[in-house]
Amino acid sequence: MSTGGADKPGSGGGAVKTPSDFLKSIRGRPVVVKLNSGVDYRGILACLDGYMNIAMEQTEEYVNGQLKNKYGDAFIRGNNVLYISTSKWTRTDGA
Repeated sequence: MSTGGADKPGSGGGAVKTPSDFLKSIRGRPVVVKLNSGVDYRGILACLDGYMNIAMEQTEEYVNGQLKNKYGDAFIRGNNVLYISTSKWTRTDGA
């Protein structure tokens, strides 16, 4: 079975990661989920499925960069998701 060149010297010392591997690795970590509507949800990724349906904990809703609402748990239907990003966000949200 081929590793796709993942074991080459100087390649970063890890196996080739697929998007699925990435999504599994960020479970339990802070993420930003951007919707097609432009709304951001920031919180802890609890789980997701093959349709990109997302369950989050400690979720905050941001509209135009401003905090609009806080939810304990949130469920986002996958067809609304533009992207999921790992986050180092803080409550100050300043850049």
